[in-house]
Amino acid sequence: MSNKKKILVCGATGFIGRNVAETLSKRTDFELYGTYFQSPPYKNEQIKLMYADLTNRIDVERVVEDKDAIVQMAANTSGAGKTTTVPYIHVADNAIMNSLLLRSVFENRVKHFIFPSSCTVYPSSNNLMKETDKIKINPIYYGSANTKLYIERMCKFFSRQGITKHTVLRQSNIYGPHDKFDLERSHVFGATLTKVMRTKEGDSIKVWGTGEEKRDLLYVSDLVKLIESVIDKQDSLFELFNVGSSSYISVGELVERIIKSSGKKLKIEYDPSKPTIKINIALDATKAKNFFNWSPKVSLEDGIKDTIEWYKANIL
Repeated sequence: MSNKKKILVCGATGFIGRNVAETLSKRTDFELYGTYFQSPPYKNEQIKLMYADLTNRIDVERVVEDKDAIVQMAANTSGAGKTTTVPYIHVADNAIMNSLLLRSVFENRVKHFIFPSSCTVYPSSNNLMKETDKIKINPIYYGSANTKLYIERMCKFFSRQGITKHTVLRQSNIYGPHDKFDLERSHVFGATLTKVMRTKEGDSIKVWGTGEEKRDLLYVSDLVKLIESVIDKQDSLFELFNVGSSSYISVGELVERIIKSSGKKLKIEYDPSKPTIKINIALDATKAKNFFNWSPKVSLEDGIKDTIEWYKANIL
């Protein structure tokens, strides 16, 4: 009988889920499982990938059974375009799949459930946001952020019902290998990098908005390292952590840095008529540092370089 801890990564073919699954699969004390749905499975002998529609209760029960810990990275996500034009797409499926997972986790006495929330529950601010700061959702995020808050509170609710530890990670803008690089679904980093890599030398890159809005960017491997620490070290039944770089960068400066790192000479044209989300959010991650001695290790410069190299090898 194996003493390995059985870890299930939901959404293991998505951006963050794949990074989590592939990193954890290198651990000799873990037995890795993952779910896939819309994205096709990939080959990794250390990960048992299972097809599952997580809005279907039968599928949820099948993949949750006998697991020790679940990292829930499956979600319906998009970029600024759909967030501003069809915001309801983030509500129903995400609420249903997480509600089913939480119930199944409780009934199957899973030891640990890790849920990725979002920095969008915070208001726009020029100060770093703490976990204890007041929630004030920007109207543009009303549907998606309230869905995240509902699931956060259900994690806290279920943590009081049984033996399962629950962890909520309010993460900032994550970027890196396996990100979404199609302009329909990508976030600001993936969209910008795609535009830079596709634009010919000397031409102009078109950026939605004015470039003044600011974001907190965190390289995906730093998030994965915190998830490892959470699995290994969390003792309490419920904890909520901010996960970010604790710094701002404007979209305009980000565009300039990606262009510089690409080695291209490109012009920048801003288009204020295009959908953009004019808020500034950066996270105070002191609590995660105090609990797990965690802090980001990958600088933005190195993260951009590594992502460009991965993009050249895998996308171009």
